[in-house]
Parts: sequence; C-alpha cells; structure tokens
Amino acid sequence: MSKRALKKQLSELDKDALEEQIMELYERIPEVKIYYNFVFNPKEDKLVEEAKIKISNEYFPTRRKRPRKRRSIAQKYIKHFKTLGMNPVLLLDIMLYNIEIAQIFAQNSTPQPDAFYKSMLTSFKEIIQYATYHHLLEGNASRVEGIVSLTEEQKWPNASLFDQAADS
Repeated sequence: MSKRALKKQLSELDKDALEEQIMELYERIPEVKIYYNFVFNPKEDKLVEEAKIKISNEYFPTRRKRPRKRRSIAQKYIKHFKTLGMNPVLLLDIMLYNIEIAQIFAQNSTPQPDAFYKSMLTSFKEIIQYATYHHLLEGNASRVEGIVSLTEEQKWPNASLFDQAADS
C-alpha cells in the first residue's frame, strides 16, 4: 500500500477507529511498542547506561571468563538508537565509548587480531562522519584526539589511518 492510499484510508476512519488501529499495532508489533515507549517516555540516559554496560561486558565480562570483543553488539545499539531518533549527543557518546573501552581492553591484553583493529577503524570513521554531520566534532575533539593518541601509544598497526580519518 502506498503512503497516499494509507492517508486516504486513515482519513476515512473516525477517532475511535484510529485509536483502535494504533492499539492493535502496539500489541501485535514489538517494534511499535518500543517506538511508542521511547517517544512518550524516552529515558535516554537510562538507555545509554544500559548500552554502555552491555558494551563493556563484551570486553570485561562479569559472568564468563573470556571476553567476546564483538563490535556487533555496539553496532546493534547504535543502529537501534538511530532508528528511535535518540539525541545525537548521547548517541555520539555511545559511539565514542565503544572505541574507548576497546582501547582500554587492548592496553591490558596481548596484541589483538587484525580484524579487531580494522573494525575499530571502521567504527572510528563512522564516528567522524556522524559527528561532522551533526556538528558535534568540535565539542568532542578531546575524546577524538584521545582515541587517536592511544592508537599511536599502543602501536596499533593502523594508527596512521586513525590520524588520517580524524583529519578528514
């Protein structure tokens, strides 16, 4: 159904029928429930803290012995929060936190596989692009510079690429 056809159908419904339609969507489709819960009761700070806990648990697990180091966990939260329309400042905070916690992990452990460094570079490039688009790069310059300098201090194989990405 096209957007135009949907508008026509909705315009023909009275207020009670529209409310009934929305309630049915809310009950049947989990994504709609999540969306409305976020829109009417955002609690963004709580969501950010939950995401940070999950991300840090990938590198410093509390229930298992070995870290999983999955970048996909952070990416899942970032994508979800973008879909919900979270405040860009808070979303950028999560994005930066993801790399910062990975750097803390890498600092205290043996050298990581090349895929780890490559995925962190990909995340960093996404951060630069997102921060530039939302005009947040200047306000987070110290964190970005900190990430770049830590890659150099820890002798990451792709440290020069982090520096190039930050300068672009």
